[in-house]
Amino acid sequence: MKKLMLGLFVAFGFSACSLNDGNNYVDCGANTVVNFTGFPFSCNYSVKTQPNNPAAVAIGSQEKMDEYFTKHPNSCPVASDPNIDFSKEYLVGIFAGAKPTSGYDIVISSIIENNCEIVVNYYEKVPAEGENVTQATTYPSDFVLIPKTSKGMIFNKTKESPDNMIIGSFSNLCTGGDCQKFYQINDYNTLKFLNVAAGQYDFGQYRYTPTIKRGEYTAFLKNVPAEILALKGQTKTYGAPDTADQGGIYFELRQGANVTKVYIDNNDTEDQSTEIKLFKKAIQEKIVSLK
Repeated sequence: MKKLMLGLFVAFGFSACSLNDGNNYVDCGANTVVNFTGFPFSCNYSVKTQPNNPAAVAIGSQEKMDEYFTKHPNSCPVASDPNIDFSKEYLVGIFAGAKPTSGYDIVISSIIENNCEIVVNYYEKVPAEGENVTQATTYPSDFVLIPKTSKGMIFNKTKESPDNMIIGSFSNLCTGGDCQKFYQINDYNTLKFLNVAAGQYDFGQYRYTPTIKRGEYTAFLKNVPAEILALKGQTKTYGAPDTADQGGIYFELRQGANVTKVYIDNNDTEDQSTEIKLFKKAIQEKIVSLK
């Protein structure tokens, strides 16, 4: 286990049991999943001093938040909630350090705890072969909110595939609270995006809640028709979603350097082959199962 300790700063004090103190073994009990919420940090905050080396931070008060971060007006198309209730939750951030180009990323994939400590699992992404990158220094980071705790915290680097897909159902003329349903499916978890706005499908601006389940991406990829796989980074629309109030289905596939996006009319249209209609149904059924 590669552990990244808090190398940048520690913004609240915490303690942990020793897992192996000489011959005195401490049984920390079984691991359980820690529920967390993805936080669109960059929409409302910036880091006052970017770390050049890998580092992590845990913030437990508004005072510490103001000390290390600068709040700015919302910079995302959809207004995100910048508020954190520090009486109930902490902000946990992880930094990859300085990278020479764009295309790098760092992602918190799961969090577990036992009686002694909290383990934050994360992985890093490097530019994919053929990916267009910007020749400028970048500082990848990821932030989540976790329930308030006094336990010690370690950061465990894992190996995960960054390939993923986003499935969704939308109705842009709908005014109810459950009109936009979007999920990102990875091979390590499934994310439910919260309060997605009609037509605003840059998902980095939304909070999300994860469900930890392995292999979902690989399993669902078998449903994707060959004609969609052949698009390889293009965008295609089947029918005319939302020309009335029928809404549509959204599918986004990220494989290496390619990002393919597909919009499918909820009504069966002439340009939808049998395979596309079956795929549309598979997405609809998957969304129902994830609700």
